[in-house]
Amino acid sequence: MVFVLVALVVLALLASVHRYVWRRFVGDTTAPGSTLRRVGTVAAFVLPLLSLGAMTSGRIGAPFWLQQVLAWPGFLWLAALLYLTLALLVGEAVRPLLGRVLARRDAAAAARTTAGTGTSVPAAEGTVAATANGTRPRTEELVPAGPPRPATPVDRTPATAPPAEPEAEAEAEAVRDAEAAERAETEAKAAAAAPGIAHPSRRLFVSRVVGGAAAAAGLATVGYGTHNVLSGPSVKRITVPLAKLPRAAHGFRIAVVSDIHIGPILGRAHTRRIVDTINSTSPDLVAVVGDLVDGSVADLGSAAEPLAGLRSRHGSFFVTGNHEYFSGAEQWVNHVRELGLIPLENARVELGGFDLAGVNDIAGETEGQGPDFVRALGDRDRSRAAVLLAHQPVVIHDAVEHGVDLQLSGHTHGGQLWPGNYLAELANPTVAGLERYGDTQLFVSRGAGAWGPPVRVGAPADITVVELASRQA
Repeated sequence: MVFVLVALVVLALLASVHRYVWRRFVGDTTAPGSTLRRVGTVAAFVLPLLSLGAMTSGRIGAPFWLQQVLAWPGFLWLAALLYLTLALLVGEAVRPLLGRVLARRDAAAAARTTAGTGTSVPAAEGTVAATANGTRPRTEELVPAGPPRPATPVDRTPATAPPAEPEAEAEAEAVRDAEAAERAETEAKAAAAAPGIAHPSRRLFVSRVVGGAAAAAGLATVGYGTHNVLSGPSVKRITVPLAKLPRAAHGFRIAVVSDIHIGPILGRAHTRRIVDTINSTSPDLVAVVGDLVDGSVADLGSAAEPLAGLRSRHGSFFVTGNHEYFSGAEQWVNHVRELGLIPLENARVELGGFDLAGVNDIAGETEGQGPDFVRALGDRDRSRAAVLLAHQPVVIHDAVEHGVDLQLSGHTHGGQLWPGNYLAELANPTVAGLERYGDTQLFVSRGAGAWGPPVRVGAPADITVVELASRQA
């Protein structure tokens, strides 16, 4: 019942996120009934179905070719959905700011238009303007008081008669009407540009700018993260001092690789890159600490074959991870043994300067094959240094209890997709790197592959050469 409820919550969340992404990228930027609107709507239904198929096809035993067809688009869309959503959420803060900037620009332009057209129009030549009360001004010549002036000769030249009064009134009225119409048009433009009033063209412009920027940022992030995975892991080197390590073992180098995740996306070429990278470090020992595969031996056995080419002075050792128990752990243990790796199933070997132990992953408890620390470490000489291979960091407290000096783990992928590292911190004592717990040190690798989306952002793939240091040296 709990699983069903969790599944329903996850599905509801995914549906809500897809609805939000569709609205911002399609609904807000395209016209109803347009080709782009139809294509975007179809994609909003098809892409999540591909993702669902990619996640479930292996578990339900679908043909391997179908798993490969679904894996690339389905898993990549999950990564794209994450970063497109994050970019859109950032865009929500930018959207009102951009809207206000554009509103101020439009208002300023409208103000300039008003200032440029607000001057009065002079009356036409030969017309006489009316006064405010509608009467015409007096045009008679005022005669000053006093004795009469001599009469002047009368000019008999015909004078042009003044325009008739009704015609002047009509012309002045026409001028006033034209000015009023022009003012009304200018005020309408200014009102449309006011910040508080929604302007359709501005809203569409903002949606397209923010959506385009979010799409560019999200897809570029996914492209960068995909390149990080397909280009192969880098090599890191750390030095770990161990109090009990004898001087003879000083400088012993262990190449630690975890979470290779051979599967429908990362195949034989991925395995070959990892093997070549490990061999280039010339390690004394190779430790493969779980999650080697995502699939059955029948589907992926050939993709794992390059592991037979691993080279080191003291051999290559393997412990199971949780994904081996999704893929047939017993068959994979037998297969890696055929490839020359030494499985440590709750077992240990004594090397020249320290004990090397390995325990099964805790996922094996469902099959009665979980970790057994007593069997792996119970009867050993505690005066010797002990290095433990355990896929999940959460068993560190058992390692401390059994006197382990150094535990080598993986599982977390370092979060793989930022901000997934914050979620990984909730479930693991250490997400990546070296930390101390009492007298025991824990090193967690970010892994060499990727699960699900072949994308890593903020957690680059790595192979780590751990060099043991003696305090007696």
